[in-house]
Amino acid sequence: MRMLLKVEMDTAASNEAIRQGSIPGLMQEAIARIRPEAAYFTVENGCRTGYFFFDLTESSDLPAIAEPFFMRLGAKIHYSPVMNPEELAQGLSRLSGQT
Repeated sequence: MRMLLKVEMDTAASNEAIRQGSIPGLMQEAIARIRPEAAYFTVENGCRTGYFFFDLTESSDLPAIAEPFFMRLGAKIHYSPVMNPEELAQGLSRLSGQT
């Protein structure tokens, strides 16, 4: 299932990780573990935030994905299932006659 992982990093914890030079390695590890089809970084709610779009094959993978962000960056994590346009069209096609 295609998922969106939103990682909202605690400012103090991420400041310290930047000072220590550990953020690039953490992001490289996360990208290697998650293998996202896309990853974007921005600011949301005044916090450094990353968005990762990836395929979740096993729900038991969720702790291994989230824990490094919790433990090393004090992050808030949010998962959402998402669709691309083709998947949306496929899902909507199943609604014909149901409305």
